[in-house]
Amino acid sequence: MAQKSQNALLTGASRGIGKAIADGLQARDIPYLGQSTKGGDSLLASDFSQSNAAKLLWQEALDRSEGNIDILINNAGLFKASPLDQSHDEWCADWQETMMINLTASAELCRLAVRHWQERGCSGRIVNIASRAANRGDSPQHWHYAASKGGMVAMTKTIARAYAAQDIYAFAICPGFTMTGMADDYLESRGGDKLLADIPLGRVAQPEEIASIALYCALDAPPSMTGAVLDANGASYVR
Repeated sequence: MAQKSQNALLTGASRGIGKAIADGLQARDIPYLGQSTKGGDSLLASDFSQSNAAKLLWQEALDRSEGNIDILINNAGLFKASPLDQSHDEWCADWQETMMINLTASAELCRLAVRHWQERGCSGRIVNIASRAANRGDSPQHWHYAASKGGMVAMTKTIARAYAAQDIYAFAICPGFTMTGMADDYLESRGGDKLLADIPLGRVAQPEEIASIALYCALDAPPSMTGAVLDANGASYVR
């Protein structure tokens, strides 16, 4: 059982998977600070499309948790179509925004967390919410999304290999379609029933299912699991 003295920082905590993770942390009496772009409802406001946002969020989270964060869960993400036939500048702008939010901000927070644990000489855990797209790819309008999630998985493996001896552990979770606002829009745009036919389970995941995996990695998974990349996609992509 995780100790109640642990503190967690959770990004993308306002809805979907992030909200389900927040509810799970609360149910386990784990103090946490949640982030969303606009903040509100006790959430810290941080817009990861801005270059200094991750650093400022980390410092605010440290200040509010008496200088002690033990768990980092990177869940914030952007899923935005970028048609190949739009202007080159527009396509590049979409790519940059998605990379900033999905990968660069997560990388900055991971770095700050690892340095924090190294300086304190203590253990820590990182859970990165990636995507099935990291392994399978995505639609022609989502090169940037697939690339950002593939980068997140590679980053997680690198952290796990580099710092396991320091009791710093990292895990990645790769959900398929999950019943969130982003997935709803995508399902509708892709024909819904036709897309579901590609999922042997016959349905998309519920946020609580993905949250249960994230909570296990953050609180209960044995150290030997560090570096694990966990799929949760209804067998729509198996490796």
